[in-house]
Amino acid sequence: MTGRGARPHKALAEAIPIAKARGLIQMAMGGPERIYDLSIVSKIPHVFASVMFAPKILAPLPELEEYYRKDLARLRLIARDAANVIELWIRSRHGTWRFFQVTPSAIVEIDRDGKRIEFGKSIEYLAGVAASEQGRKPSSS
Repeated sequence: MTGRGARPHKALAEAIPIAKARGLIQMAMGGPERIYDLSIVSKIPHVFASVMFAPKILAPLPELEEYYRKDLARLRLIARDAANVIELWIRSRHGTWRFFQVTPSAIVEIDRDGKRIEFGKSIEYLAGVAASEQGRKPSSS
């Protein structure tokens, strides 16, 4: 990844209702020194999220960490304490979302509400989201 580049406008437009479901939102100003795209202010924690395009939405975590390495390093500059959470939100060209909490040394998959997804349950979770968006029940595996 060679830097932030242009903002993913379609993804940002779709991210706003997701963020509003979690609290009040504030969009970050544009520019090359932008660290995050939006913040969500709720009781606690306050979320600082970066919204990005994902060419390979189902890639495993190590591959995503490598692809977004520079962006994750930029997000890790944000002061961290119990009241702040840093997140990376990625969207495929087909509208599939994945969400990650950014820790000092890794990324942890979360759902759109900010709750951690159990290890090994990502695909099951994404299938359920896709099914609900299409108005049907997910098939059980």
